[in-house]
Amino acid sequence: MKKGMLCLALLAIACTQRPVPTESQLAWQEMEMNMFCHFGPNTFSGAEWGSGSEPEDLFNPTDLDCRQWAATAKAAGFKGIIITAKHHDGFCLWPNPESTHTVAQSSWRGGQGDVLMELSNACREYGLKFGVYISPWDRNDPRYGTPAYNEAFARTLESVHDGRYGAIFEQWFDGACGEGPDGKRQEYDWPLFIGTVRRLQPGAVIFSNIGPDCRWVGNERGAAGETNWSTLSPEGHTPSSGPLPSDTLNSGNVHGTAWIPAEADVSIRPGWFWKESETAQLKTVDQLMDIYFSSVGRNAVLLLNVPPDQRGRIDPADSLRLMEFKARRDSIFGKEAQGRFNIVCLKEDISRGQTVAEFAVDALVDGSWKEIAHGTTIGYKRLLKVPTIRSETVRVRVLKSNGKPHMESPVLYYDIQEL
Repeated sequence: MKKGMLCLALLAIACTQRPVPTESQLAWQEMEMNMFCHFGPNTFSGAEWGSGSEPEDLFNPTDLDCRQWAATAKAAGFKGIIITAKHHDGFCLWPNPESTHTVAQSSWRGGQGDVLMELSNACREYGLKFGVYISPWDRNDPRYGTPAYNEAFARTLESVHDGRYGAIFEQWFDGACGEGPDGKRQEYDWPLFIGTVRRLQPGAVIFSNIGPDCRWVGNERGAAGETNWSTLSPEGHTPSSGPLPSDTLNSGNVHGTAWIPAEADVSIRPGWFWKESETAQLKTVDQLMDIYFSSVGRNAVLLLNVPPDQRGRIDPADSLRLMEFKARRDSIFGKEAQGRFNIVCLKEDISRGQTVAEFAVDALVDGSWKEIAHGTTIGYKRLLKVPTIRSETVRVRVLKSNGKPHMESPVLYYDIQEL
């Protein structure tokens, strides 16, 4: 593209101050894609949610190699890895002193193993950021359902966030509690949990259904809304009080009181944990590209689950599919289009907030402007597929805005496979 223009039309500017991201939230959004690794006893039992009664020796990877995970993630274009350090079954992939259901009680590596240490070291070696999923639900701990559990869970968080594993870029809180109406219920002390992470890892972005730093996108398909505000009004809700309506999580709140952008989680396989029977059911490259456009291309961060197998390695089939996915992205976004394009990339400078509520994109064709795309929000990044057009000049008309828009020049790309 030789020329790009921004045009403000019918611009309505609100006078109220809008939320903006913190330095950590901005750096998190710029990562765009991270790898999720569901790994634990479920990898060996075939369950998605463990019972908590599994013997510790069930966890026994035969050839754990976290450097292979990190090398795969780096080659695939991910910027960080988040691991299920403790899933709902309560089993801890590190020697958590608050639990008797950990790698320290297993025969794996003679009870001296620590998956978090190996993975955090591998992430540093490969220039990746390291994050953890630690579920507050615990189907093994006998204190669960009593006030004592909250203090115990805070100490569990301390044992991960105290610096022994280095900087942690994201703490992933799952609000699930599936005990049922007659099962154990825990009134989680969210201020204590969040405060513990804040105190020990002030740079960490904290995820839950409603934040405080990033939110669930409202589905497990990896799809953000066509309209997706990075702002949300979480007042009156907690991560375990039941999620906000899925359409609210999917689209955010146009006048949200806090900056809580969306994270879109999805698995490369039908399930979250590795199962040999699902190796033939990996998402295709076309499906992964659709997910990319629906997540990163709609102002969300993509968290793609790639679960290690029973050896403790990324399955070769998954790795190959990731490389194919990377090659396809590179073929499109590796260089800007010249003279002909079918993808338009729009970006706001979100360090000053998100304001654009409606826009149109026009291309100069045979001396006349032709509208080729129309949408609502933009945010950090908006990717738009359009019919293949021969033109070197486009303009963006901001039709509605909730403040002064701060946009970067549009960038054009060409996907030959869209012909």
